[in-house]
Amino acid sequence: MQTPLAEAEGPIRLCFLSYRHLSRLARSVIEEYGDRAQFEVIDESFEAALAIARARERSGTIDAFVSAGANASFLRGSLSTPVAVIKVTGYDIMLAMLKAREITRRVGVVSYRQTVPELDQVRDLLRVEVAQKAYRTPAEAQEAVRELAAHGYPVVIGSSIVCESAEKEGLTAILSYSLSSVRQGIEDALELGRVARLERARYAQLDGVLQSLEGAVLAVDRRHRIVALNTPMERVLGGSRAELLGQPLDRYPAELSLLGTLESGEPDRGEVIRVARRDWVRGRSAIRERGQITGAVLTLQDARSIREADTSLRSQKRKEKSPAARYSFADLKGSSPALQRARETARRFAATDITVLISGESGTGKELFAQAIHSASRRADRPFVAVNCSAFPETLLESELFGYEEGAFSGSRRGGKPGLFEAAHTGTLFLDEIGDMAPPLQTRLLRALQEREIVRLGGVGPIPVDVRIIAATHQPLDLLIQERRFRSDLYYRINILRLQVPPLRDRAEDVEELASTFLARCLRRLGSTLDPELFAALLPRLVAYRWPGNVRELENLCERLAVLLAHGQADGPASLEYLAQDCPELFALPQPPPAAGSAADWRERLDEVLAETGGRRQETARRLGISRATLWRHMQELERRAT
Repeated sequence: MQTPLAEAEGPIRLCFLSYRHLSRLARSVIEEYGDRAQFEVIDESFEAALAIARARERSGTIDAFVSAGANASFLRGSLSTPVAVIKVTGYDIMLAMLKAREITRRVGVVSYRQTVPELDQVRDLLRVEVAQKAYRTPAEAQEAVRELAAHGYPVVIGSSIVCESAEKEGLTAILSYSLSSVRQGIEDALELGRVARLERARYAQLDGVLQSLEGAVLAVDRRHRIVALNTPMERVLGGSRAELLGQPLDRYPAELSLLGTLESGEPDRGEVIRVARRDWVRGRSAIRERGQITGAVLTLQDARSIREADTSLRSQKRKEKSPAARYSFADLKGSSPALQRARETARRFAATDITVLISGESGTGKELFAQAIHSASRRADRPFVAVNCSAFPETLLESELFGYEEGAFSGSRRGGKPGLFEAAHTGTLFLDEIGDMAPPLQTRLLRALQEREIVRLGGVGPIPVDVRIIAATHQPLDLLIQERRFRSDLYYRINILRLQVPPLRDRAEDVEELASTFLARCLRRLGSTLDPELFAALLPRLVAYRWPGNVRELENLCERLAVLLAHGQADGPASLEYLAQDCPELFALPQPPPAAGSAADWRERLDEVLAETGGRRQETARRLGISRATLWRHMQELERRAT
């Protein structure tokens, strides 16, 4: 077994502090302890003795002090180093009385704190007249001696301070302590010093552990004195280690007190306090040895570091299982001017953390734009959480967004559940169809956006969240505000960056690229390929269709077409006539531009409609059932063929 540090430090180092009478007696027995202790004997008391003792404490050169009477009590109340007390026994008093009787039959006895009742019982046996007095301070001791002198008591028995006062009054002084009392006091000091060394070794190990901790930490002994602390705690308390070690923790703000912990032994963690102009999360716990409370530990964690750790933890959990964006700007297919404008606007929005409101008809790809903005932002590696506000009843949507505590409502999950705001912490929360959110829930959402914190259902404590909001709607929110169905203050909170996603009918130039992409993907999944000639024949109808369901409708129709094209007709590949049975929306439109052989008929029809509309191309396109861009493209084609 390794030898403890305390056992390897050599003899116990003792300092004897008292008046000269007791010091002289102590010197006569010190040599007996030469192999066990190193002694320093100082003839001082009270303030002078305390100043010397504190200097020895700071230098760390003393394991224990030895003193007696009022001087010992004074030192014990002011030092953290143990003080052994030389005590007066009945045997000591009897020996002193026998010495005094050889001089006189009238003896005065001055004792510290209280008189000796046993003397009244033996004074007749000793045939001595005894007058007893007690003192607590040097002034009281001097006054007691003066009174005894005034009443004709030539001999006074007492402590060093009493003996010194008696000699000043011209009386005979007899020290009340015996050699056996001094020996016992030294033995007590040796034991106290040994224990102090063991505690110092233990506290040195504890101090080493504390130095490795990032938070501010200190430990106190059972007397509520600081025995270990780390550098961050030095800064909190505003002092150096040498100044703070041994100091009572009572001298510092009450929020740091460990008295309650020393008394109850119960741990106390998680309370936020303000000390040294900063917010700290306080922890308090008891130190136990063999089942007994021997001290307590105080920990202070910077509230900012707690928040940062919380962010890191949530981020780590997100990497394990939280939702992420799947789309980027590369997935926004199309080269039409309308889409290019929307895409460039969205790219600029991605460079900020400001709330975005995306408006557009259903099926235009508002969530795809939201994911692209997130993927291009500084939050790209953080969660992207989406919720459709129209897909949940009000009460269910509230619990989904804000979470709930255990027992918040009947059927709630044991332990509670975090909401989508917490799931999206440090990332993006996409609120689709926000115009369908119930007004009461709009109020809670507004507060969350303003305060950047949420409260779970059934909870009381706010939870800070760092979330970027991207909202989307197909409804005219300004009209909803007039109808009192949408809060104006929430509207102004989310309508900061505005992105309008164009409908597919305004970007007919993109239909070919989108349709070919969707069809090829679906056919590949079905193990087939796209027939270029059939697609070319079908394309004018795809372009001419108005797409009220926008890109979503186009994608769904392409799924249907892929199945029809992959399996074909019973007697051969699929034809336009075959497709017309299952895709009536494409074939219910006016006949699209004819093939090259009937260009003259198409030119005649086009000229006729242009004449009827006075050359207005938008009205001409409407009557022909095609988009303006398609009309323009077909006019260019007819002109090319004419030349």
